[in-house]
Amino acid sequence: MSSRTFYHEILTDHNLHPAHKHDLKEASHVLEGVNPSCGDAIWLKLVLEEGRIRDGAFVGDGCAISQASADMMLDLVIGKTREEADRLADVFLRMIQGEASEEEMEQLQEASVLREVSHMPARVKCAVLGWHTLKEILNKAR
Repeated sequence: MSSRTFYHEILTDHNLHPAHKHDLKEASHVLEGVNPSCGDAIWLKLVLEEGRIRDGAFVGDGCAISQASADMMLDLVIGKTREEADRLADVFLRMIQGEASEEEMEQLQEASVLREVSHMPARVKCAVLGWHTLKEILNKAR
């Protein structure tokens, strides 16, 4: 299976069956992330307890890439410490810029398929929306 086919299958699955797109009333931290260039907007909601992301969700509207990326991000960071989640976000952002190593990208698991976006400059802001919002929440939580 080609990497492009795998990319499309994962994007489609996360858009049709997002695991984390729902309200999270017990969220301790909530932040809106907006991509003004295309109108994508999410509200990222996290339950941070004892330095760990215990739960997370998002609500909002946007293109397939922004929504799938946010869902994959939450798959990856729920259960992680703030530091681990921040480091994974850094790896993701460097991957999109074409600067992450293969070993680093392996840490991103399924989210690593979004490296294809680095070849589509108009879609980069879509892919990083949730990740930038996560970093902002984590910075404010310190």
